[in-house]
Amino acid sequence: MKTFRLSASQGSASPDVAGFFDPRTFSVQYVVSDPATRHCAIIDPVLDYDEKSGATATHHADELLDYVREQGFEVQWIMDTHPHADHFSAAQYLKGKTGAPTAIGGYVTDVQELWKGIYNWPDFPADGRQWDHLFRAGDEFSIGELKGRVLFSPGHTLASVTYVIGDAAFVHDTLFQPDFGTARADFPGGDAHQLWDSIQEILSLPDETRLFTGHDYMPGGREPQWESTVREQKEANKHLAGTSEEAYVALRNNRDSELPMPKLILHALQVNTRGGRLPEPESNGRRYLKIPLDALEGAAWD
Repeated sequence: MKTFRLSASQGSASPDVAGFFDPRTFSVQYVVSDPATRHCAIIDPVLDYDEKSGATATHHADELLDYVREQGFEVQWIMDTHPHADHFSAAQYLKGKTGAPTAIGGYVTDVQELWKGIYNWPDFPADGRQWDHLFRAGDEFSIGELKGRVLFSPGHTLASVTYVIGDAAFVHDTLFQPDFGTARADFPGGDAHQLWDSIQEILSLPDETRLFTGHDYMPGGREPQWESTVREQKEANKHLAGTSEEAYVALRNNRDSELPMPKLILHALQVNTRGGRLPEPESNGRRYLKIPLDALEGAAWD
């Protein structure tokens, strides 16, 4: 299985994009770099977690650090597209190793407020202070000489953003590869109509824009893939091509009603709403996750 692929710069104002696939969570991590300056950003890094043993590790994050070191890059940003429901974020670990600031969409405060109630955290500060920088729609940033901007892309979650960097867009879980379709919209705070609108904004980017997804589930047993273009999505996405908003929302809602929740959603959100921080050790030196029972009513069972 190919778990690494480099999408080379297409020329001026176009980044190199290195994708690292994690077969355990079907997640894709990215190192986005400016060939001119060797500056880079890390997007959606994974902290390893085994739910059966409770073990945590940094294998995948260390793989990113090895690549950064081998390429002689300087990390300018550690960015998450949203608080993930299926893996832990390695943002805090990577900040400790690189000194680079962490960032996420400022709409994360809505997610924090929602999950603060679910976890019964009355004293939890739901103001986004867990990150160094909060982006809003239209905000701009730089990676070396590359220019980036932020789209607000709700629907999958309340807080999802898309990072557009040169001719590349990091669309998190809004779009998958054309043969798999689009993201679910039934998480707490999700909405299929909002998801449709977010997708349409992404598909209004130039046709040649490279789109990089947050996951790939390898339909039919094919090799993992995570890059497409706006043109390919418009022409071939199985949920979108030739579909109206009304038909899409009906399809999405019907499909979501049959899907079980991700197996790590209750584990991951209490880490990722903290910016990738694990719970503080208790008096015996161990860390503990808090799993609310019967909190996600109506979710399908496996």
